[in-house]
Amino acid sequence: MMLKISKEKEKKEIRRKLNQDAREIVSNSIHKGVKLIVHRPDYTPENQQEYFKLSKELMPVVSEIVRKTLPLLEHEITSEFSGSHYYGSKFQAGSLAYRDLKYFAKKRPPTEAPSLAVGLRIDESASMSAFGRLEAAKRAVLAVYEFCQACRIPILIYGDTADASKLEQMSVFAYAGIDRVDSADRFRLMGISARSNNRDGMALRIIAEKLNTLTQNTRLLISISDGQPKAMDKYTGEYAVMDMQQTIAEYERKEVKFLAAAIGQDKDVICRIYGKERFLDITDLKEFPARLVRIIARYL
Repeated sequence: MMLKISKEKEKKEIRRKLNQDAREIVSNSIHKGVKLIVHRPDYTPENQQEYFKLSKELMPVVSEIVRKTLPLLEHEITSEFSGSHYYGSKFQAGSLAYRDLKYFAKKRPPTEAPSLAVGLRIDESASMSAFGRLEAAKRAVLAVYEFCQACRIPILIYGDTADASKLEQMSVFAYAGIDRVDSADRFRLMGISARSNNRDGMALRIIAEKLNTLTQNTRLLISISDGQPKAMDKYTGEYAVMDMQQTIAEYERKEVKFLAAAIGQDKDVICRIYGKERFLDITDLKEFPARLVRIIARYL
């Protein structure tokens, strides 16, 4: 009984911190008055069964990409030398004056984990239920998650929708977090759903700022969406586009990279918002998971 109470208290604290952080991130933006709730979804036995079904199909492809990627990470060569060693591959004549016998330098070992962090944003608007888009997004997210876990790449996965109610104008679903790794997150991913509208700029800002706090050399934010932004109180059209473009520009100055994976009918609009250099036209939904994983692998 005490253990159950303790776990519930921990979950409540996690949700409180997620909400506090997200609200602080948007407090100085045009979204500051939007009523936001960040959810930390639980998972069900049905989610677990769905995960095992999808992973059985996807893991052979993911494992093959991992197999080709890991040797590149393990044999990464660095040109940096660290000095003051008793032995090494490079003699430092200048160290003779110290008379401490530390006359050599040797190459620094590769970092223990790749210097890449990935953030996935999943559009959970109602239109994602059409033409198999939601299933394709879920499969792609699962593949990316397992690839990043195998390669020890920090990954953040958030879904979002807008206008669930007057008291919840923006809903964010924290499926997987960088600061708190939970092996059950792979089951939570199966809860990704088609819900209501989409306030894209707010979602991008929250995830981009999360990535911005990390120390990895490359911080990559990928948005999976099937349409243009549209939420109540006139968050649509050029106003929403301007907000998204300003957010992208702001965080690219902070060296967060953006990619947009367009899987719906508004590909031209998404391309215009993000720019051709950040745009992925996903025409074959069956190939989407493997393609997205291979794209991420190129950033290593």
